[in-house]
Amino acid sequence: MRIGILGTGTVAQTLGAKLVQLGHEVKLGSRTATNEKAAAWAKGQGARASHGTFADAAKFGEVLFNCTAGTASLDALKAAGAASLEGKILIDVANPLDFSQGMPPTLTVCNTDSLGEQIQRAFPGAKVVKTLNTVNCEVMVNPGLVPGAHDLFVSGNDADAKQAVTGYLRDWFGWHSVIDLGDITTARGTEMMLAAWIRVLMALGTARFNWRVVK
Repeated sequence: MRIGILGTGTVAQTLGAKLVQLGHEVKLGSRTATNEKAAAWAKGQGARASHGTFADAAKFGEVLFNCTAGTASLDALKAAGAASLEGKILIDVANPLDFSQGMPPTLTVCNTDSLGEQIQRAFPGAKVVKTLNTVNCEVMVNPGLVPGAHDLFVSGNDADAKQAVTGYLRDWFGWHSVIDLGDITTARGTEMMLAAWIRVLMALGTARFNWRVVK
């Protein structure tokens, strides 16, 4: 499969590397076609990896990931172009974190709205599925780093898109417990989980943990 990833940071590179290892073609997108981090990543990953602009990655991918900083996601997706998002699954991994006042960060949007909803409103033709935003990137691609059973969540308006993404999460990364929370408004909950997630990180001194839902 051809996969476009918007973003060039650690999350984008970690997801991209795993997907290349699985045999997919992956293009990282950034503001410019000459991004040094993206070029170095693509060179290190081999023939199935490439890089370009946000628009290049969005046009290339059959499935897209938004791995940009939450404060820049809408601008990045605008640069990608609505036409290239139309009808495609857009897996939104970003969180609306504001680090301007240092640690711990605050949320730029919460309670009555979410970044996932903002993206879906701005790009109604995209099939936005919010997921993977409640775990560290190493755990995203290897849930076995956390012992025992633990859970991931999906939110989105398109039931078929959520079902497809649940399959990708299982087949690509090994996630066997994925809880469908409902429509894209439920992304408010998982994005607000980051306030607790960061404090647990600070208390434990490691990002290799996750949530488990027990009933």
